[in-house]
Amino acid sequence: MDNNVMTPKQIVAELDRYIIGQHDAKVAVAIALRNRYRRSKLPEEMREEITPKNIIMKGPTGVGKTEIARRLAKVVKAPFVKVEATKFTEVGYVGRDVESIIRDLVEVSIRLVKDEKFKEVMPKATEIAENKLCEILLPIRKNAAGATEKSDAQLREELLQEIRAGHLDGITIEMEIRQQPKPIQLQPGNAPGNEIDLGSIFGGMMGKAPVKKRKLTVKQAMEFMVNQEAEKMVDQDAITQEALQRAEQDGVVFLDEIDKIATNDNGQKGHDVSREGVQRDILPIVEGSTVQTKYGAIRTDFILFIAAGAFHISRMEDLIPELQGRFPIRVELDNLTKDDFVRILTEPDNAVLKQYKELLGVDGVSLNFSDEAIDEIARVAFEENENSENLGARRLHAVLESLLKDVLYEADDNVTKEINIDKTYVEAHLSANLKERNLRRYII
Repeated sequence: MDNNVMTPKQIVAELDRYIIGQHDAKVAVAIALRNRYRRSKLPEEMREEITPKNIIMKGPTGVGKTEIARRLAKVVKAPFVKVEATKFTEVGYVGRDVESIIRDLVEVSIRLVKDEKFKEVMPKATEIAENKLCEILLPIRKNAAGATEKSDAQLREELLQEIRAGHLDGITIEMEIRQQPKPIQLQPGNAPGNEIDLGSIFGGMMGKAPVKKRKLTVKQAMEFMVNQEAEKMVDQDAITQEALQRAEQDGVVFLDEIDKIATNDNGQKGHDVSREGVQRDILPIVEGSTVQTKYGAIRTDFILFIAAGAFHISRMEDLIPELQGRFPIRVELDNLTKDDFVRILTEPDNAVLKQYKELLGVDGVSLNFSDEAIDEIARVAFEENENSENLGARRLHAVLESLLKDVLYEADDNVTKEINIDKTYVEAHLSANLKERNLRRYII
């Protein structure tokens, strides 16, 4: 299945593998992504007129807002950055400026495209690196006892087989490595992306980079040489051009905690002015503008923005009207129920219980949970959220850490054993802690 042409139903099905519930939010993002593919098939004149329908998600912490956006980017292999709106300050104040969001997105896109290009040339780069490594190792092998009886061709073939099998990984060799000059930052403390590479600018004038001898294991040398050969094979200018294009057309920016920069009528006028300033700085980026990066200019008109916040103090309507207008799709995520917790514990590909089973499996512990135990864990997590701060699915991690503390501590990789967790075990290990925490609420 080509990820770039997945239907909305296929995208939702993929998200269902990792995220329980929140169907409306999944549908909204799936449609937004499919519309990108539809737009790419239109004539250029029409394509320029169609911009993404940005999404704003409202819901308490831990219900899946961030996970939806994160998994979404993996599903479509799109450049993706997640940023907290609270990290930014109004222009003229100390702190990150909002344009750094787009610079970060371009950096992610560069890495994404570079990794793809590297994978394409990796077989050829590996072959060249293996042959070069053979040439380094050949004199060492020839000096070994009895090695002189064999021809160089035979020795090379032996070395190749041993390198591929990993038999020589631990051997230390000495290599000459050309050192690359480090980029110099224009303004110390500024955001990444404001560096210049004097070595590349004045390369001819400054001469070749100095060569330094380093001792490396065969494994380290192989990795270094493969990367070095792959760098020679890929076209850096083509990577930059494709990365800028992909960031412009396919980029996804997830603005978390956007409710924290919403203004409200609580009398904190000075603070509210600052918040409104950040909103007004974000506005041009979301509306569509051109941002300069060290790789070139990038338009933000077609980047998909997904904003999210709990909005338990402020409301969506507290955002400035212009910013609200740039997020036409509004989705409210549901609070998690006890049944949701049961499903989160068992169903997703990355289910919490599966994670603990795998972790303890390293130490030879076979961990099993009865259905009644899982139901009780879910009930405790749900009640904890109801009676104290609502942490959503993150509450399960706190509950399970408390439940399995003794098991995690006593596990020994020299002793293989099976541990069965039933309802009685859960009650014995969680009830006391739960009662103590609940009593604290009534202590003045």
